[in-house]
Amino acid sequence: MATSLSVLSPARQREEADVCVLGLGYIGLPTASLLATHGLAVHGVDVSERVVESVNAARVHFVEPDLDGMVRAAVHSGNLQAGSRPVPADVFIIAVPTPVRAGHAPDLSYVDAAAEALVPVLRPGNLVILESTSPPGTTERIAATVGRARPDLAPNSAEGISGEGVSGQGDSAGGDSRAYFAHCPERVLPGRILVELVENDRIVGGLDDEATERAAAFYERFVTGEVLRTTARTAEMAKLAENSYRDLNIAFANELSVLAHDQGVDVWDLIELANHHPRVDILKPGPGVGGHCIAVDPWFLVAASPERTPLIRAVRKVNDAKPGWVIEQVHAALRERPDAVVASLGLAYKADVDDLRESPALRIASELRNQLGARALACDPLVPGLEYPPLSTLDEVLQRADVIVGLVGHECFREIAPADLAGRHVIDTCGMFRR
Repeated sequence: MATSLSVLSPARQREEADVCVLGLGYIGLPTASLLATHGLAVHGVDVSERVVESVNAARVHFVEPDLDGMVRAAVHSGNLQAGSRPVPADVFIIAVPTPVRAGHAPDLSYVDAAAEALVPVLRPGNLVILESTSPPGTTERIAATVGRARPDLAPNSAEGISGEGVSGQGDSAGGDSRAYFAHCPERVLPGRILVELVENDRIVGGLDDEATERAAAFYERFVTGEVLRTTARTAEMAKLAENSYRDLNIAFANELSVLAHDQGVDVWDLIELANHHPRVDILKPGPGVGGHCIAVDPWFLVAASPERTPLIRAVRKVNDAKPGWVIEQVHAALRERPDAVVASLGLAYKADVDDLRESPALRIASELRNQLGARALACDPLVPGLEYPPLSTLDEVLQRADVIVGLVGHECFREIAPADLAGRHVIDTCGMFRR
């Protein structure tokens, strides 16, 4: 059994690539750029023509430290190009969105579309890696999609793959008469993506041992962290378990913040004191939970087994309720000052990024605008192109607002002088004004 990939050629004609990355968003574009700066010919694919044009012009379409420089270097070297369709390659990385639909059901339509787009360009020996966070069994789903259209490329063995033409194909000796399928979940933090793509440990799980080894060898080319080998389903569940664990701990902090408020206790002091216990580490509360990972991934576990996941569902209920509680605090302040102007500071889902995905801050600011009209201001210098709610500058907020709602601890907000908050009602959901 082979344990490593053959050496990939440095550059090819534009009709082919060493690596083809499907999805040029928050994970796909940094990954494609990183691989290109390591000397690989990378073809990025995105359904948005605007994104394709932006990448080919060596521009980035979202905020991430140092990414603009890496994209410029990758494109100008000739190693990174973008297009609307996949091209033949040795390795395919799927990094497309995996949202949840109404009712919290996983939406795998982007994954399905990516798998179908690969069928015409796949060749024997190719490696297909799913990086999108997905419910258990999604890697098998991709292999089944390929296997129905191309039985000659179907994996020889897999974890419960179903579908006509999928099982019993390929070279039982592990040769290159078939394609290989694996999952390697992204585990990066926005704001540190380029660092963590390289330094974080990675979990790699294939549909068989050969796929696992090929995928692990690929990541070991550029990852300095440990590459941990397992099965595809275990790799899928590991990412979901990580984020569900964080969701649970944030829910405890959020519920504690509501309880502390009712008891007249400063939750920040409470948590700081409790964390002096050597075996206690309570996280920080906030206005809710956002981002594509923590706010979404637990639902993938619930969908896999609804009757076995009452705790995970309860945790999601706690965190999803927190924005409503923040809005209640605003209306409580307005009972004392009915004509007050309210300003929401921060709309992104976390500090110092422009990512609005599943943002509780955006939900709060939008709802306040719906309820209060022009008396509700919103400010976030990191998302200047937002259409709703309409944005105000920080200077305008500090001139007009009677009620300040601190939702996201961007550095520009943390630098607001205490004197500028004097005389205002401040609702600080993330502790950025503690001083």
